[in-house]
This record gives sequence, C-alpha cells and structure tokens, in this order.
Amino acid sequence: MTDPNTPSQPDPSQGPGQDGGQVPPSYQGGPVPPQQPYGAPQQAPYGAPQQPPYGAPQQPYGQQQYGQQQYGPTPLTQSDDKLWASLAHFGGALGAFLGAGTAGWIAPLVIYLVFKDRGPFARQEAKEALNFQLTVTIFVIGLYILGTLLTVVLIGLLLFPLAWIVGVVGIIFGIIGGVKVNNGEAYRYFFAIRMVK
Repeated sequence: MTDPNTPSQPDPSQGPGQDGGQVPPSYQGGPVPPQQPYGAPQQAPYGAPQQPPYGAPQQPYGQQQYGQQQYGPTPLTQSDDKLWASLAHFGGALGAFLGAGTAGWIAPLVIYLVFKDRGPFARQEAKEALNFQLTVTIFVIGLYILGTLLTVVLIGLLLFPLAWIVGVVGIIFGIIGGVKVNNGEAYRYFFAIRMVK
C-alpha cells in the first residue's frame, strides 16, 4: 500500500522528457498525428473531392468535375445520334397514323426533350419533325372543328375528307423524312410553322 503523501516514482518505460519531466505515454494505435496550428487551412484526406475556396464561383450542377471525369448528359455516338434523329420522323408518322393526324407530335417532342443536349443531329431533326407534326395537328383539328360548325350548310361535310388528307400527308412526309435522315441527310419539310426554335 502506497502512501498518498509520497511522490510517485517515474515509470522507467516512459523515460524523461527534454526538460527532465515525464513524456506522455505513446498513442496505442500508432504515432500521434501532428496537430495543425489554429487557423491553418485544413487538408482533405487523399482521394477526397476538393472543395473550392469560399467565394469561388461554383460550377453548375451536373457539370462538376472529379479528376478528369465530367458528370452530365452523356453525348450520343454518331450512329445513335442518327438513329434517334430518324426515329423522330418515323415516330411522328406513326403517331399521325394512330391518332388520325392529331398525335404525330408526341414522339418528336419526347425525343427532343430527352436528346436535345446529347446529340446535335437528333436535336435538329426532332425539332423539325415536331414543328411539322404540330402544324399538321393544328390543321387537322381546325378542319374538324370548322367542318362540324359548317355541317348546317352542308359545306362542312367536304372539310372532313380534307382533314383526313392532311393527316395522310403528315404520315407520308414523316416516313420520307425518316428515310432521308437514316441515310445521313438533314431533312426539311416543305411547310411547317416554326413554333419550336
């Protein structure tokens, strides 16, 4: 039993410090990491993404870079770009067929929204197909409405076949546009209201 009034004896395993005092026991998990002075910039661990300094301009979301890799929309290959460009025209023709001339704009719109930032050819041709099929839809619906209003004077009955013919024109030229684009040529319709620029 030790007397609490007697000074403790130094542990020989700890050895004396430079000033003759005791050195604290070593860290059990290995050497103690060096402490950085107060106010010094903190260094991130190796491999961690680096944060820009406070006040530096931030890159837009989806375009931040980590090393050499860039995040964002993946660009289409040239063959995929051509494929989706031709599908915009073919899809417009199919929609015009299934919707009696009123639904041809759906497929070009979807392709335009999905691929407009991924392929320049797909963007250009989907926009062209979208403008043409919207124009066909407006004419077909307008002819149906006008024909319904003018059935009283019997002239309106002539507008229904005309609306059907406009729908068929949308199908035919959509197929022609798809074939041309599939061969690598840009296609422009003979008439389209340029609503999507």
